[in-house]
Amino acid sequence: MKIAVLVSGGVDSSVALKLLKDQEHDITAFYLKIWLEDELSFLGNCPWEEDLSYVTKVCEQLEVPLEVISFQREYWDQVVSYTIEEVKAGRTPNPDVLCNTRVKFGAFYSALNGRGFDKIATGHYAIVKQNNGLYELHISPDPIKDQTYFLAHLTQEQLSRALFPIGHLKKSELRKLACDFDLPNKDRKDSQGICFLGKIKFKDFIQEYLGTKKGDIIEFETGKKLAEHKGFWFYTIGQRQGIGLSGGPWYVFSKDIEKNIVYISKNYHNIDKPRNKFTIGKFNLISGRKMQLNNLTVKLRHGPGKYNCTIEQVDNNQAIVTLDKNDQGIAAGQFAVFYKDNICLGSAVILG
Repeated sequence: MKIAVLVSGGVDSSVALKLLKDQEHDITAFYLKIWLEDELSFLGNCPWEEDLSYVTKVCEQLEVPLEVISFQREYWDQVVSYTIEEVKAGRTPNPDVLCNTRVKFGAFYSALNGRGFDKIATGHYAIVKQNNGLYELHISPDPIKDQTYFLAHLTQEQLSRALFPIGHLKKSELRKLACDFDLPNKDRKDSQGICFLGKIKFKDFIQEYLGTKKGDIIEFETGKKLAEHKGFWFYTIGQRQGIGLSGGPWYVFSKDIEKNIVYISKNYHNIDKPRNKFTIGKFNLISGRKMQLNNLTVKLRHGPGKYNCTIEQVDNNQAIVTLDKNDQGIAAGQFAVFYKDNICLGSAVILG
């Protein structure tokens, strides 16, 4: 096949590139330059330069052609602006989910139009299988590294052109392969954080665009003002770290967006607050078909944790999800991702 391989400078995409090279596909590596030099110049030097240096070394070693494409405007329009607006509205966005569906398997695929590529390959931990003419998204055997949560917003069409060469591997196995291949980045640590920020702290990014605005931190049970904050947008429901008050632990209980008030409690888990039920909407079902609502599990964030759940359909646009256990961090704007056994069925947005 003729395959476009998205590489980041990390070990995962590099091993994916090597595996495809060894399978004798016609491959071209692509590095998407997404650092917003004008918009994020206040945050210091461009972090992409180190990434690109590793990409270049890997491609030279493997003798794979490399193309560097500027996708700064696409990331701003499709991912960054969404993130800012969601935070401003008091919701909890997940930019990495939108990055995959809108950019990597969206705008990037469109940019390849006419060049004859059969597939887009990435270093995601996930597996694509075909079943009765449909493409299915299966979880990786490594429950900690599995990245189906970030891919659950893909459509059937997008999944049909996706290729995940390392999806069958555990991280320990991949690291061993990187050493066996003697890749230049075999010992490089995994990147953390949001796709377009690199090592930049999300709080610093949000402060630049939403600024600061003093408001009250109030104890939920008593109505007593305990401190002041610099803007409700710096806090998420269920947050424990970063509140900065003694006598806790304190948790963010709720936010009043209109009055710029953050309510906290140190009895968060004891308060009669629904933490196992929420409303969802804006569905994306990967198969394109109606989802069976029995015997499902759901993830509310990336990681190995899942809940058994029941779903009550309200109408075509909304449904109510009930978890078998409480979750302290249910927040509007998050993606709920649903599974049937090892198959990722798709996602929906938590409305409240």
